[in-house]
Amino acid sequence: MPTPDAVLDALRKVNDPDLHRDIVSLGFVKDIVVDGGHVSFKVELTTPACPVKEILKEQCEQVVLDLEGVDKVEVEMTAKVRVRDAEAADLIPQVKHCIAIASGKGGVGKSTVAVNLAIALSETGAKVGLLDADVYGPSIPLMMGCQGEQPFTRDQKILPIERFGISMMSLGFLLQEGQAVMWRGPMVAGTVKQLLQDVDWGVLDYLLVDLPPGTGDAPMSLAQLAPLSGVVLVTTPHHVAANIAGKSVQLFRRLNAPMLGVVENMSGFLCPKCGETVNIFAGMSGQELALLYGIPYLGSIPLDPGVSAASDEGVPAIIAHPESVQAQRFRDIAGQLAAQASIQALTNEVREPVEAGRSC
Repeated sequence: MPTPDAVLDALRKVNDPDLHRDIVSLGFVKDIVVDGGHVSFKVELTTPACPVKEILKEQCEQVVLDLEGVDKVEVEMTAKVRVRDAEAADLIPQVKHCIAIASGKGGVGKSTVAVNLAIALSETGAKVGLLDADVYGPSIPLMMGCQGEQPFTRDQKILPIERFGISMMSLGFLLQEGQAVMWRGPMVAGTVKQLLQDVDWGVLDYLLVDLPPGTGDAPMSLAQLAPLSGVVLVTTPHHVAANIAGKSVQLFRRLNAPMLGVVENMSGFLCPKCGETVNIFAGMSGQELALLYGIPYLGSIPLDPGVSAASDEGVPAIIAHPESVQAQRFRDIAGQLAAQASIQALTNEVREPVEAGRSC
């Protein structure tokens, strides 16, 4: 007859694919119940967007079925994003992961990527917020179909605008339509701080921050003010974008902000009739850029006029065209992003270096 201890010992054979530790020592295994030959337990991952969830489940089932006397195994896969230790001066103490979406230059589709990744993470069951920190050109209200809306306040806190399951805040909600922002550095830094601390974000698993392009005041202020889990760099496959993106990598590294990965947008045009991919740009790819700087490559998104058209209509592509190749790529990249955030959090927790890759 199997015992709970025997089940635990068997599950030590199941390793996290990147942290190189077994799921028992990582604390993933919960609530083991043995009833004769029937064994049930939970595996609590560190993100609901885990890209290898089904693989881990199959491995757990198999190692326990191999125990003598076991004829049935039930594995419930759950997830709980771990709460970080917030310091007294923490501006967003209830946000578990704050992730910046950055780019070296404008025009690479950074905001489009941020919006669709936020929704992709929300689809997995995570609680997600989206902060538009591009103070000079806030575009999130238009892309999310809530342009012209104004937030309410409660207990001296600004309440985020809700759309598609995402809690959002943008300077665009607070300005009059068409109003231009003419601010110097200190005002930009102060605005970024206010958008963090004066908004009632509540408890969030992920807060994605859409930064303005380049290496100016807003990216530096965010890296210094917010407890960043890391930065995602969005680029397009041509040399100008890659060259400037490299400067962003250097900036965030000097500010001790972890680089979670590179996303290549507009990687090629996928012909809807013949299925052939045509490369529009002929420069350094996102994968080559990631290899050059030694950071993870999260994936690529093919060029599709429907993606930008959907954003202009206020319905992100992952909502407007959920079965498209682009929508699936956004979901895949969101899983890789969540995995990298988990790697960073667990690495800090166990204080052991790990190789970049997927993790739950």
